[in-house]
Order: sequence, then structure tokens, then C-alpha cells
Amino acid sequence: MRLDKYLKVSRLIKRRTVANEACDAGRIFVNDKPARASYDVKVGDIIEIRLGQTPLKAKVTSVQEVVRKETAQELYEILP
Repeated sequence: MRLDKYLKVSRLIKRRTVANEACDAGRIFVNDKPARASYDVKVGDIIEIRLGQTPLKAKVTSVQEVVRKETAQELYEILP
């Protein structure tokens, strides 16, 4: 699954267009490397989002196309 779509489906970022723009601006990192919106997300990847004051790190635990809002947090694990 594309990175921008994963960020939207997992609800780490609210809209896919915002996720796409953040990737283009170099604010999204996967495994400590700047990532493009077309990056193919895999289980075990560590995504770092640098929007706002504090960066957010999350480890991908599952990749699913369709997820309910209540279970979206099961797609990732927040890292300290």
C-alpha cells in the first residue's frame, strides 16, 4: 500500500492530500530516510512524522486496505 494511503487509513494523518503534501515537503521519514508518497509500506517499517512541535514515531504492525475507525490504531504501534 502507498505511504500516503496508509497514513490516511491508519488515521495518523487526517486526509490523503495532506499526507501527500507532507511527503513532498520532506516531513515524513520511513526507516530514517525521507519517503515519497508512493513508497510501498511493509510490516515492520518505522514511520516518523515531523508535523507540528513533537515528532511522532510509529511502527507498522499491519497493512489493510479498509479499516473501521475503532480498529485503526491496531495498524501501528507508537514508539517513544
